[in-house]
Amino acid sequence: MASPSSTVVLSRHELDAVLFDLDGVVTRTARVHAAAWKRLFDAYLEERAKRTEGRFQPFTEEDYRRFVDGRPRLEGIRCFLESRGLSVPEGTPEDGPEAETVHGFGVRKNAYFQEALKRQGVEVYPPAVRLLEQVRAAGFRTAVVTSSRNGEAVLRAAGLEHLFDARVDGVEAGRLELPGKPAPDTFLEGARRLGVVPERAAVLEDARSGVQAGRRGGFGCVIGVRRSGAEGALVKAGADVEVAELSSVAVEADMETRPMREVPLALERREEWLRRMTGRVAVFLDYDGTLTPIVPNPEDARLGDSMRATLDELARCIPVAIVSGRDLPMLKEFVRLQGVYFAGSHGFDIEGPGEHRFQHEEGRALLPELDAAERELKAVLAGIPGAGVERKRFSVAVHWRHVEDARLPEVEQAVAAVQARHPKLSRSGGKKVFELRPNIDWHKGRAVDWLLKALGLEGEGVLPVFVGDDLTDEDAFRTLKGRGLGLVVRGDEERPTAADYALRDVEEVRRFLGLLIAHVRGATR
Repeated sequence: MASPSSTVVLSRHELDAVLFDLDGVVTRTARVHAAAWKRLFDAYLEERAKRTEGRFQPFTEEDYRRFVDGRPRLEGIRCFLESRGLSVPEGTPEDGPEAETVHGFGVRKNAYFQEALKRQGVEVYPPAVRLLEQVRAAGFRTAVVTSSRNGEAVLRAAGLEHLFDARVDGVEAGRLELPGKPAPDTFLEGARRLGVVPERAAVLEDARSGVQAGRRGGFGCVIGVRRSGAEGALVKAGADVEVAELSSVAVEADMETRPMREVPLALERREEWLRRMTGRVAVFLDYDGTLTPIVPNPEDARLGDSMRATLDELARCIPVAIVSGRDLPMLKEFVRLQGVYFAGSHGFDIEGPGEHRFQHEEGRALLPELDAAERELKAVLAGIPGAGVERKRFSVAVHWRHVEDARLPEVEQAVAAVQARHPKLSRSGGKKVFELRPNIDWHKGRAVDWLLKALGLEGEGVLPVFVGDDLTDEDAFRTLKGRGLGLVVRGDEERPTAADYALRDVEEVRRFLGLLIAHVRGATR
């Protein structure tokens, strides 16, 4: 049996995603929920004791933990009443708060909660927010899985929506007819929306029912967060480890991941990486922020003449591919070079010389879903100045560079709401952009592997080189770790990166490519 632990490490070597319960793990609304439940049941129990001339036994903290915490609202009502040997009619969803039915009690409890939420607001656990930021920076995907039907409202009030790629709450569980915790179905749905298998995901829970759900779902790591109750109780319920606070959870992104400022500059270490180029070399490049500077209007990010000439010269020596989030036709029009391979939409759409052509089959099947998301985003964002919706074949980008700070939360909420209505799409971010794309395990790293295979460049004797600047490029850096070379264009950004070397800006990229040209030509003489 597992035992309580003061520390635990979430490692990218072992896990791809982290699923968080909400109340009691990320937010302090568990206390608000508990107070609403006590107000509901104490009033009912006291009134019933008067009717039956029995003894009034109030609703206790232990009752909350054992029968209500972590469960769907109606199931919590049934479980608690059963524990007291009581029952009320089931009623219907149309019952009002005055009805003495399971559904009526549910409406009344929610009214109490909403009243307290408006009065008290939402408190968060700062260590939980820091952990969320750390796991996302390390490349983990994140989801919130909560039995609360107020999950969206709580996240919005706390300003935390942007930290989650997916949300499965009581509303979604009801819509999909998923049984609540301790059944594992809501956590399994969260993993499905993130595109990960349960064995490669961690669950963080403060309730026994949630811990049991994580264990029954076969998740790779179940962490019990003890906010109250006896030490070791969550381990007995099935947690691998139990912590009193999330500051005890460490994040290991990758043994080679480090802050960007600590990555050595490629132009100062040229002898090191040139020594690795003893065989064939293939170069893969991001576009925006790598081949062209980031500009206020994406349509103005035209390739400069000197960079185009350098790329043309390089492509005459070795295979060169541009791997970008941009739509393929626009990418080709901006670059205007015949001998280069192009991977648009993060690699969902690839073509190049020699009849090389690829479109992700599952991605094509989700084009109608993207069409609907595009229409909804354009409608909801039409009234927000500066918000731009850009449709690409395999994604929908929402640019917010020109949105005033006060209205940015509206943009985030709109994107999150549309993604929630289209769970087959995932939400990601970049530099001043949110993006919806197919929720499929496909990214720039996968695209690089496909191109290497298509070009017969797999195996030993080939050094793939990837140069990029954005979070989406980290997928390629991780994919090539140990068998290729990753270079990050750091600009003025600071975050963890898996890149081997750094370049300061676009001009240093051009100089780096020039060194490659000189090296390859010298090696072939």
